Amino acid sequence: MKLHCLILGSLLLLLLAGCGGGLGASTIDLRTFTGCAVREFTFLAKKRGCRRLRVTTDACWGRCETWEKPVLEPPYIESHHRVCTYNETKMVTVKLPKCAPDVDPFYTYPVAIRCDCDICSTTTTECESA
Repeated sequence: MKLHCLILGSLLLLLLAGCGGGLGASTIDLRTFTGCAVREFTFLAKKRGCRRLRVTTDACWGRCETWEKPVLEPPYIESHHRVCTYNETKMVTVKLPKCAPDVDPFYTYPVAIRCDCDICSTTTTECESA
């Protein structure tokens, strides 16, 4: 299952003063924060044949330092792109309500334990390039 690095309305895709702990919005200005941390996030767990379930979990959230500079040799650009991504997770399973008799009611999702600014890995993250 792939996870979003930045939480823009959905989990999985996801995700502040340091990695490994939840942050209170009252102590950090989320509009100007630069870094990567675990943050509480709510999403709807969905499966065909079951009712949705609102789940609150921990996800990675943040903005990481990134830069590019031109160079004279191919590929003519040196880049340093890091994303806020999952360093350590645990899997949690919940039971969805009112599932059809032939549908497995269990839904499994990742919970962030630790997040870091790192190279985007497609094994855990949905990586997008412009």
